[in-house]
Amino acid sequence: MSRLRHNYKNLKIWKVGLEIAKEIADHIENFPKHERYDLTSQMSRCSISIPSNISEGSSRTDKSFNHFIDIALGSSFELGTQLLIAKHKKYIKQEHIEELEEKIAEWQRMTMSFQNSLKL
Repeated sequence: MSRLRHNYKNLKIWKVGLEIAKEIADHIENFPKHERYDLTSQMSRCSISIPSNISEGSSRTDKSFNHFIDIALGSSFELGTQLLIAKHKKYIKQEHIEELEEKIAEWQRMTMSFQNSLKL
């Protein structure tokens, strides 16, 4: 019996995750140099993890894909915390934080809904 795999490039959760990663990349370019190996690196890895885990998991069975989605979700919540730290350090303007937080929350809702549709 062949198993259906998901084409990650057709998944809205992957597309929005990629947008989040790109937006984070644009914002962290302006962080102070002394943050390069700390907050900047953490935020970069975290945001890249979101679409990366969706694409990697899409090649697996739904049960395994579910695990990769859990990792992507975890990275999105971690990123939310890092955004609050960046806000506290005044590295990102309040309006940008709010836009990013809303986009991440929207992605989390979509992703949890998608995850619930998987045949486990």
